[in-house]
Amino acid sequence: MSTVDVVINEVGPRDGLQSQSRILSVAQRLEMIQVLVDAGLRNVEAGSFVSPKAVPQMAGTAELFSRLPHPDYVRYSALVPNVRGYELASAAGAHTLSVVLSATETMNQRNIHLSLEQTTTVCTELMRRAKEDGLGGWAYVAVAYTCPFEGPTPMLVVERLAAKMIEAGATKLIIADTIGAANPVQVRSLMHRLVGSFGAQRIACHFHDTRGMALANVLAALDEGVRAFDSSIGGLGGCPFSPGASGNVATEDVVLMLESMGLRTGIDPLALVGAVKCCSALLGSSLGGHCYRWLEREADRTAGGER
Repeated sequence: MSTVDVVINEVGPRDGLQSQSRILSVAQRLEMIQVLVDAGLRNVEAGSFVSPKAVPQMAGTAELFSRLPHPDYVRYSALVPNVRGYELASAAGAHTLSVVLSATETMNQRNIHLSLEQTTTVCTELMRRAKEDGLGGWAYVAVAYTCPFEGPTPMLVVERLAAKMIEAGATKLIIADTIGAANPVQVRSLMHRLVGSFGAQRIACHFHDTRGMALANVLAALDEGVRAFDSSIGGLGGCPFSPGASGNVATEDVVLMLESMGLRTGIDPLALVGAVKCCSALLGSSLGGHCYRWLEREADRTAGGER
């Protein structure tokens, strides 16, 4: 695989699908992942090992992992909420496991019915196990900027939780703007602090575009040395605590911006047009980031079929 300047982690097949009313079969999820890999994505959050009763969109993830395309050169990650999920993911052959630790008490209680202390304990245990088992352990710190129930999240709290995850063995920290409330000044301040404490190579960012500032926030994080970002094809996803939220920052928006800036992602922005179309067809809904219509026209023109 060629060297890249910025790593893009595609979260559509998990974070994106989890909020959708249409439930895709394992075969359809594999079709979605295949078009993403064909478009150049080499880091994909493929699914989560959660109860299918709680999250029916993720049913069959063990089967999915046994059939993932090109596991020799694509890094597939899986979300695990607890020890049982960890064991299922490990048995299914997942090599990179992620946990989600919300930074506030109320968000943990509302989201997974555990206290902040309990969630921290669970995530710490899972990161320790991943390290012992030789697996990649990724720790998300959610609502890192603003909580929908408690308001602004203090940077010191985020830094403290991040330190606990690193101490437990996490190989990467993903700082999540879960409800899309962050602005570039906040991002720059928090990233400056975390990069200074833990190093840029351990930090990634996860932005939502609820208020239309996700790309500006990506740029602010870039300015502080961050070189890894989550994104979702077509902006797929959303947050149940942000009614009307537009979802994750669109992969095509992030890739086009970075490539236009001369930063290599290893992904051809025009190749993402077909991926957006495929995912739209699978879900029966219109998808696409801010730049999608332009990319679609460019793809048509390049193919000799400009309208």
